[in-house]
Amino acid sequence: MNEMPKVTGVAGGACWEHTFERFSALCYVPENDKDDKLLNYGFVAPYLLVFSEKKYSFEEAVSFAKEKGFESLAKDFATSVVFIYPTSANGWKDADPKIFDEILENSRINQYYEDGVAKCWNRFTHKLEEYHIRGALFRTNLFGYGESADFIAKNYLKHFKGQGLWFKDADSAAVTCILEKLSVIPDVEADDIPVISVGNSDEINAVLKEKVKYLLIKDESDVRADFYAFSRKFRRMLGQLELDPDLEAEGMVIEPGSETLKTSKDNAGDDKGTEEHRVGYFAFYNKGIFDKGPAPLLLAFHGGGDSAFYISYISGWANIAHRHNFLLVAIEHHLNSTATEMTDLIERLKKKYNIDTTRIYCSGFSMGGCKSWDFIAEHPAYLAAAAPMDATFEVGVNVFGQPSLYEFNSTVPVPCFYAGGEITPLPELPFQAQKCLDRIKYILELNGAAVPCENPETTAAEGIADIMKSGISSKLASGITRKYDVKLENKDNWENKIWGINGDETVKSFDEARQATLTIELFKNGEGKCYNALGSISGQGHECREHTCENAWRFMSNFRRLPDGTIEGGEFENIRSSFTP
Repeated sequence: MNEMPKVTGVAGGACWEHTFERFSALCYVPENDKDDKLLNYGFVAPYLLVFSEKKYSFEEAVSFAKEKGFESLAKDFATSVVFIYPTSANGWKDADPKIFDEILENSRINQYYEDGVAKCWNRFTHKLEEYHIRGALFRTNLFGYGESADFIAKNYLKHFKGQGLWFKDADSAAVTCILEKLSVIPDVEADDIPVISVGNSDEINAVLKEKVKYLLIKDESDVRADFYAFSRKFRRMLGQLELDPDLEAEGMVIEPGSETLKTSKDNAGDDKGTEEHRVGYFAFYNKGIFDKGPAPLLLAFHGGGDSAFYISYISGWANIAHRHNFLLVAIEHHLNSTATEMTDLIERLKKKYNIDTTRIYCSGFSMGGCKSWDFIAEHPAYLAAAAPMDATFEVGVNVFGQPSLYEFNSTVPVPCFYAGGEITPLPELPFQAQKCLDRIKYILELNGAAVPCENPETTAAEGIADIMKSGISSKLASGITRKYDVKLENKDNWENKIWGINGDETVKSFDEARQATLTIELFKNGEGKCYNALGSISGQGHECREHTCENAWRFMSNFRRLPDGTIEGGEFENIRSSFTP
């Protein structure tokens, strides 16, 4: 959509409609109590697509949503119900099967959204470029009744080539099809598309039993109850059907929260120039964790355009917190906040939760990785360790792409796990861009794993370039002779094709789920400890995987920052044995 559709208030919510080439869409957005202008539930919300029997009015759509349970389910996830009806002359009888393809093309999840519309905001040009139906393609639930159910059964129980996460081509088939009152035998081409069969004949159900791997047979529909009992666990992130663990059933608390923080001078986000603003987050922790004593805290920062649930679920940090028993706080829309404001949030969290103040960590993906680098450069004393992932700006440039306004950290070591994809289209690793090479030089020297070299090239920010050229002389580097003096233009001759130089030891960890290898270079500092682990992932583009985050945690959790500011931990043998096989 080129412009925001006209939104009309209705009893209990709002509606809008828009006509595309093959279908018209009517979106009903029920009111909810989820504080959803601050907290983005989009990545965990079901995309509720109703192929309606006829073209509904707003009042008819709302009534249907209430009667069938779609309204209450949408409220649970602060999402909408989208009614689809074909533009063809005879409705579903002569509808174009490419309707679903067109729906996929016009649906998005984004960190900017309003009234069931995803707003594609370009944070660099500061312009709204497109509007889409708000819905997660990897959680699509299709509902059909009668003729529309027949249409789904004939056309959509198969795989679709579409767009998965991280802009990859992937199967975009529905994660559940709810088929009520069918009059045709379903044409099942793929057995991994879950089906809820409602009020259908024994003959139809027999076919579904034979051909569908995940099947729920009902006499009557109860959309909300059926979702929680059957559909909720399914997702299709990268094509294949996946089953989400039910962390809450396994004893994990998922707690939304917010704080009003003073806006720092370097905030260049949406709240720039304000005195204060609200910051939202989701906290994940195992029940009873704080009764056993202070718990470690990990702050997680999502990528640009993503959400707190994205970094928690899709990158796997929630699962990792559950396994290793720490407090995960995933920050919502963190590009509206700064590292300085996050230190204020940490102080608030200390009052709310029983936190081990010697074990505070941060990690982030893409723009969230840049936020983690800001923490290292601007407020290192808060961190026991950090794990930036898959991104960096020039050294001395903050997450807003602007020179940092704070004193640049050149003296306080911060143990660091950094990783990136080996085939990413964006610059993440030293062989791809000078700014990445600069960042690795910085962290190796800061943590005493390398000593300064003469006249290095640099893209560092003004005011930081001189520091980068003269180098950081860490007390931890005593006895170290290694220099990070590789040149980007000479990368074809590097001893290590990714990093330029080899670590003191190389560890490999295989990711069974993605059939990829995480290769980690470990670097000793002058004390013989390992404060730097640099990882690259084979076959990975611009994404952040649970396997990598698991190993990042295994590295970071070795460290504490004691009250006097010194780092405890990092014995080389302990680090080497920490990683998964």
